[in-house]
Amino acid sequence: MKNKTILKPQDIVILLKIALLGEQSWLQQSLAQDLHISQSEISECISRSKYAGLLNASGKKVNMLNFLELLVHGVKYIFPQRPGAIVRGMPTAHAAAPLNSKIVSEEIYVWPYARGTLQGQSIEPLYKTVPQAALQDDKLYQALALIDAIRVGKVREQQLAIELLKKQLAHGTGLAA
Repeated sequence: MKNKTILKPQDIVILLKIALLGEQSWLQQSLAQDLHISQSEISECISRSKYAGLLNASGKKVNMLNFLELLVHGVKYIFPQRPGAIVRGMPTAHAAAPLNSKIVSEEIYVWPYARGTLQGQSIEPLYKTVPQAALQDDKLYQALALIDAIRVGKVREQQLAIELLKKQLAHGTGLAA
């Protein structure tokens, strides 16, 4: 039997969306629509995340210290990624905001996406629906791009991405930066 307590990549996307909502109330159905993820996947994520200590007991609020620890120290090892073939897609990591205004690089990383605007090395998103969800939510897009910079970036890019992600999440939840 498959272990139902092991985190999946889409859990990062779902937790990130919840964290960015801050104090706003949300329903599983609205998360499913916003993220283009099935409601059953949302429900399973909430169970896994509560078990892992990433959500509080009610399953409605992200335990920010635990989540940040996972993002800063674990995401690049648990969900590693290496740039792949040149494809059309949506910019991510240092090729997307907010890092693209701080880091100049000839390397362009993209999520493969037929309606994308750039050609670059492919980076598999944490979940297949990330490009569609990111197009509908700029804050989510920026946070996911920062997480990709942590997953694939060099040390300087990772450090800058961590700093910006902490600020973004602190702002979204009312925590001090």
